[in-house]
Amino acid sequence: MPTPEPGEDVRQSETPAQREARTPRTVSSRPVETSADEPATGPTQRAVARVDPGALRPVPPPPAVSIRVPPVVSTTSAARFAERAKVRRTIARRQAIGILGACVALAALAWLLLWSPVLALDTSELVVDIEGAGSVVASDKVSDVVAAHAGTPLPRLDTGAIRQDVLDVPGVREASVSRDWPHGLTVTIVAREPVAAVPAQGRSGFTLLDEEGVQVGHVRKAPAELPVVDVPAGDKRTLRAVLDVVHELPVELSPQVGSISARTQDTVSMELRGGLRVDWGSSADTTLKIAVLTTLLGSDAVKSATVVDVSAPRMPIIK
Repeated sequence: MPTPEPGEDVRQSETPAQREARTPRTVSSRPVETSADEPATGPTQRAVARVDPGALRPVPPPPAVSIRVPPVVSTTSAARFAERAKVRRTIARRQAIGILGACVALAALAWLLLWSPVLALDTSELVVDIEGAGSVVASDKVSDVVAAHAGTPLPRLDTGAIRQDVLDVPGVREASVSRDWPHGLTVTIVAREPVAAVPAQGRSGFTLLDEEGVQVGHVRKAPAELPVVDVPAGDKRTLRAVLDVVHELPVELSPQVGSISARTQDTVSMELRGGLRVDWGSSADTTLKIAVLTTLLGSDAVKSATVVDVSAPRMPIIK
């Protein structure tokens, strides 16, 4: 390409091809329809696709999403403080209601157990169990003691006080009281067993004594199986010595003793039901004295005797 001279118009030196390339081309924006059998030609031509309206389907809407929004969203500090105070008051109110409900339930339960008749004592369900041979304990007196507490709920029943009252009943040596839910009571008594009868002071009849000298009853006539004791009135030491001897007598010898007397604790004497008198002396060496007397009673040496002295058991005397 020749270089233009100064002052020469550039356009005059251009070739027709360069001038055509520099001239802008106008492109029509109108779409050109083409058939399916005839392909579109030309750089500015656009193909338009034909769409069947029946093939279009509605697009379903997106599924709904549930978003949980806080009930209260405060935007200021004062509102937040007010909400916190309200929450604290609500919690305190609920706690107060819970405590009050628990107190009411506890009070109702306490009334049900301690004051209502649901667990009240019914004397018809009283059981009195007396242990001891020859017992003189009157069970009706024990029932009278328990009847004073009839209607009292078992949880409030003072079994210790009932036991003390039962011990005051004549003939009771030991006693235990237990609740028999829901309305009953069981009283177990260990009776004092009488071992001797003494003439009653100030009235007729005989007073029955156990091995400890405790009065366990009163009878008009002395029982045939018990010896009658004759000691000075109020002399506890002498009575104690006599009862010790009676308590140590074996079963085969005790029924043979009709009476036993003593002026002092060292002059105990007994009379057998067959008429034989036995001078016993003190309560010492009782086991040896019983062995000697049993041997003598089984021999012919005492068949015609009226007195047997075993106060010195190693040297018995037969009269």
